[in-house]
Amino acid sequence: MAERKTAVTFDSIMRDLKSRNFSPIYILMGDESYYIDRISDYIAENVLRPEERDFNQSIVFGSDVNIAQIIDLAKGYPMMAEYRVVIVKESQNLKATELLEKYFEKPVKSTILVFCHKNGTIDRRKKIISNAEAVGVIFESKKKKENELPCFIADYLKKHNATIDSKSSSMIAEHIGSDLSRLISELDKVLISLPADKDRRVTPEIVENQIGVSKDFNSFELKNAIITRNIFKANQIIKYFDNNPKAGSIYSFMPLLFNYFQNLMLAYYTPGRRDEYSVAHFLDLKSTWGIKDYMIGLRNFSGMKTMQIINKFREIDAKSKGLDNPNTPSGELMKELIFFILH
Repeated sequence: MAERKTAVTFDSIMRDLKSRNFSPIYILMGDESYYIDRISDYIAENVLRPEERDFNQSIVFGSDVNIAQIIDLAKGYPMMAEYRVVIVKESQNLKATELLEKYFEKPVKSTILVFCHKNGTIDRRKKIISNAEAVGVIFESKKKKENELPCFIADYLKKHNATIDSKSSSMIAEHIGSDLSRLISELDKVLISLPADKDRRVTPEIVENQIGVSKDFNSFELKNAIITRNIFKANQIIKYFDNNPKAGSIYSFMPLLFNYFQNLMLAYYTPGRRDEYSVAHFLDLKSTWGIKDYMIGLRNFSGMKTMQIINKFREIDAKSKGLDNPNTPSGELMKELIFFILH
């Protein structure tokens, strides 16, 4: 049985699993399904040999079983195998989970019982959690924040012997967003396109060819043009997307730009805001890649102008939903927003 850890992470769980250091209870919960699936799939595919699974592995769904049935499965002993594996998918649909408390007090050591609780978490104050944590593993799979994605992308590629520049990672992050399953799928596609034994660098050209993000007309370039107050480039990009709706929605830029100016407003309250490391720490940036954008923004936008821009975002967002705006097209609204920001 794995010893209890003070800080349970995806990597620590995977290390234990690969060392065949198993726990009798795993509660995998949270809003990010990618890590939950990775852990449960590894257990399903690697604890037992293929010939042992017919009699010793059960995969059920929370909406199809009750707690009594799960406990019966967990109390069964393995047949000609070292372990019995019970995986409960979509366990957030289970009712009366408090009935598990007694089993968790003394679980069958030869059973590995896994709960995949997606789209939320179990209240950690409940006894079911404290009982499970005393003998097993509780893991919360959290959504990645937008500012964590470039670093995540770089780390993932590094593990596969590839590197990426900051522009390329931002292009991918801003185009795909925080859906890790889709993000990993796209990164794997990029990795396949790289040479096996040569310089494995991911460039904007590779991102454009493999993922379909224009290296010249994308949200990264628009944000950069706005931050540096490049009026011609910003209008060029807006016009491109207005004329090429298949390339992406103009409205998809709004959360990215709003988040930037919201953080820029916070940067004005940073003690010692002239120091980039102080600003990066205050904004809780996981990577120093993006800090230069805020330092440039502090020079190019006053605190008052930044506050006015944030209010303008709210106005444009309301208009995009039809409030005080019966028929102005999205392209015109974005042009209005960009004009206000840059003038």
